[in-house]
Amino acid sequence: MENKKTKKSFEGVVVSDKMTKTIVVVVPKLTRNKKYRTQTYLRRKFKAHDEKQEAKIGDRVRIEETRPISKDKRWQLVAVLEKRSVITESD
Repeated sequence: MENKKTKKSFEGVVVSDKMTKTIVVVVPKLTRNKKYRTQTYLRRKFKAHDEKQEAKIGDRVRIEETRPISKDKRWQLVAVLEKRSVITESD
């Protein structure tokens, strides 16, 4: 029998696409305090590799872990789940 590890994957929102072939994705997480029974909203930022530069700010994306690509990048873009429509003002 083969021991094959499954890759972790998260869904989040792109908050930055200013770097070349890199996006910053915020992944929300809701935790619960056992003692006080309160819910806390946590969020974590991941730098992900976007080879085709298809994700833009505000898009919902899915990322999965991969080999280290650079000092901070250990994730890669798998799919853009939902595009955000941007409304531009015309003069």
